Amino acid sequence: MIGNRRAAARAAVLAALLTAAALVLDPWIWQHVRYDRVYETDWGRLLRVFGSLVLWVPLAAAVLLERRSRDRPGAGTTWLLFWGPVVSGGVAEVLKMLFRRERPGLHDGAVVFRAFSDRPFNTSALGMPSSHAMVAFAGAAILGRLFPRTAPVAYGLAAGCALTRLLARAHFGSDVIVGALAGWAVGALLWKRFGAPRAPNPLEAR
Repeated sequence: MIGNRRAAARAAVLAALLTAAALVLDPWIWQHVRYDRVYETDWGRLLRVFGSLVLWVPLAAAVLLERRSRDRPGAGTTWLLFWGPVVSGGVAEVLKMLFRRERPGLHDGAVVFRAFSDRPFNTSALGMPSSHAMVAFAGAAILGRLFPRTAPVAYGLAAGCALTRLLARAHFGSDVIVGALAGWAVGALLWKRFGAPRAPNPLEAR
């Protein structure tokens, strides 16, 4: 228990440091990290869709059908490939309504927050956090736990998805960092609650 708390505290500190560094670097990233034609390339479109339910819904269905067709254990946890990205996308919309920072392209890289009185439940043009980054990292967190050997590829694609949002100048650097961290946290928490095998209860064994 103490070890888990220490690990959580270290993770929280690391997340805070990464976010702070991203906030400091936001102006530089906005000016220098760009490739306007990123989504005109095959690799750019591939990486972007990794942060979309357009990919995760059919992927979850395919894995679920394959597991059930062979009567493999763990078919229930496969549903997390669906719920992880879906829940993460919903959380991203809620966080946008709370943070209310508008996308950098609207103000030539200046940081502008929308007033709570201005369209309080409309997330259009709000950028913090990046929904694509959240969905991508939540999906990667689940995929990497369902199939551990896929983790390097899954996280690599998630990082690539986040990078394309910067290259397209759709977000500040801190938008994608917060999105990545929050997405990973959503995936990890869902797995801990619904996917991780439970420790045997000695009372049930009697």
